[in-house]
Amino acid sequence: MNPVLLALALGLLGLVDAAFSGFRAYAGRDARIRKHRAVARASARGLAVGAVLLLAPALTAAGVLLAAADPARTYAVLADGAIGYLAPLALYAAAVLLSLAAYFVLPFRASTLAMVVGLGPLTLLRPVAVGIACVGAFVCGGAGSLLVGAVAGAAVLSVEPFVHRRWYAEALMADRRPSARP
Repeated sequence: MNPVLLALALGLLGLVDAAFSGFRAYAGRDARIRKHRAVARASARGLAVGAVLLLAPALTAAGVLLAAADPARTYAVLADGAIGYLAPLALYAAAVLLSLAAYFVLPFRASTLAMVVGLGPLTLLRPVAVGIACVGAFVCGGAGSLLVGAVAGAAVLSVEPFVHRRWYAEALMADRRPSARP
């Protein structure tokens, strides 16, 4: 596979994950029924934070290439590591997309069940998927690929906590007026 396409696929996957991370940081914080703008804002915040954090693995890959005695060979090895990194994440993303498709296609009760059975556990398994991707990067590309993969994994796993702490640390309330109670 073309290394540029690999990098674009991994970058796109990371950015989509960052947008979902922004949403997850916001989810459950607001009891309003109509909150489309707030959801879009939270997703945009996650996307922005993710775009900045995903510069770290790109710079790490550039550093590995600059430090290499044979940049052409190192480039090929990093591309092999990217395939090993992408494969488990693509399977994970397919499972998430299947769960989301079930949510949008099925009737209300079944779609709720799809969310609880699908996306709940998948969210908890997200760090495991990143860990398996790092193992795949190491097996297919060695230590340099593991380094880039670990930095990328740390970046994507940091988006949600950062967005949560920055914008959603306190519960949001529809009525922001001070309470009459002490």
